[in-house]
Amino acid sequence: MTPQYDEDTRKALESLRNSVAKALDRKRRLGQYAVVWKDGKSVYIGPNPPDSKEPPRSKPAQR
Repeated sequence: MTPQYDEDTRKALESLRNSVAKALDRKRRLGQYAVVWKDGKSVYIGPNPPDSKEPPRSKPAQR
């Protein structure tokens, strides 16, 4: 059963879906991974995700 939304809400959801699709497509074309929510937890999709055992960085990497 699909919920019924008013016109403004439907337009906002459509805009958000389009924006997310564009962002994920861009990451895919650049060969980057993305983090998405699936089955109640965050998961990496795409190539070369970070190792889950690697601790998160607290500051940007030095170049």
